[in-house]
Amino acid sequence: MNKEIFSTADILLPDGVDYKKWSIIACDQFSSEFDYWDRVQAAVSNEPSTLNMMIPEAYLDGVDIVKEAGDIRAAMEEYASRGIFREVENSYIYVERTLTNGQIRRGLVGAVNLDDYDFSGKKASILASEGTVLDRLPARILVRREAPLELPHIMAFINDIDKTVIEPLSEKTKGNPPLYDFDLMEDGGHIRGVRIFGSAAEEVTAALLELAVKNETLMVIGDGNHSLAAAKVYWDELKQNLGKAESKTHPAGKALLELNNVYDPAIDFEAIHRVIFNVDHQDCIEKLTECLPTGNDYILRWVSGENSGSIGISAACIGDMLTAVQAFLDDYMNQTGCRIDYIHGEDTVSRLTKESNRLGLILPAMDKSELFATVAGAGVFPKKSFSVGHARDKRYYLECRRITK
Repeated sequence: MNKEIFSTADILLPDGVDYKKWSIIACDQFSSEFDYWDRVQAAVSNEPSTLNMMIPEAYLDGVDIVKEAGDIRAAMEEYASRGIFREVENSYIYVERTLTNGQIRRGLVGAVNLDDYDFSGKKASILASEGTVLDRLPARILVRREAPLELPHIMAFINDIDKTVIEPLSEKTKGNPPLYDFDLMEDGGHIRGVRIFGSAAEEVTAALLELAVKNETLMVIGDGNHSLAAAKVYWDELKQNLGKAESKTHPAGKALLELNNVYDPAIDFEAIHRVIFNVDHQDCIEKLTECLPTGNDYILRWVSGENSGSIGISAACIGDMLTAVQAFLDDYMNQTGCRIDYIHGEDTVSRLTKESNRLGLILPAMDKSELFATVAGAGVFPKKSFSVGHARDKRYYLECRRITK
């Protein structure tokens, strides 16, 4: 394994700001719940915040992307010029995130080498977990092309059943002063981060190298697939104009993310459900039932207004079932002009489908043991197959890193 696949980084953290207002949930959450983002905006007001350095997907269809990218760049440059950031050099950050259910999810913030990552289906040390929706990339690429900084909500998994890389840091960092330690907004739980550097960082890298010997695929991206794909596309574009030596050192050749062990007890895979808007729910259900192989391997539930039901599906694995459902929906959307949104949480699906012209499909969750086996063997899951935990437990924007010279 190349030692640079996952490495320490020069990480920027805000200084002298209200961390609760600074740290905002990932842009792809609550994409049909404008009231959530209205509350966030009201809470942030005019304070420094990562809200000013990202575009919530809830608003993506109604904004001028070119203007938004310029505004994001301006906000980043303003924060940097005001001296808001302090740099934590050549370090990892060990993260303990207290989730909404009280469990603690352990992670490690560092930088991946984008040349070791692929989302197109080729073999690589770092692989996407789900199919990439290509029309979701241009806006993200434009923002990254304009931005002097990156701020990640990406989470990657390692297949570390013996818990050799991240878990030992819990004991080793006891008593160490935290870089940050605060409650996240909108009932997002609590987060605490401790610096890992010097010999401690070298031990982490060595443990990861040992793990790589056992796993051809070292990492699978769990959350933020499209953000990392956009970073990859931009890097491939940028490095065409760089010399070999500069390509090795340019900061845009890496991407900051949080590494997690798929066997962490606090890691749960939640299904991402579908809500279909402007649809004849009876027609859709009838055609979906005709299209899918019937059986009892997996159960797909549906709800529309006061109506509900279920469909039994035959499939060799959950990836095959999800692929069949998504292929039908893509074709049905093209034929009828309906719109599909991807929703976290059954309660949200029920709320959004109270109107009769909407249909919610409630998908089964995936067992975590299926992740690496499916991705390394059969390939990526279809788009929006699963989520890491509940919506409010998703990663919040917090750390930043320079991606320009």
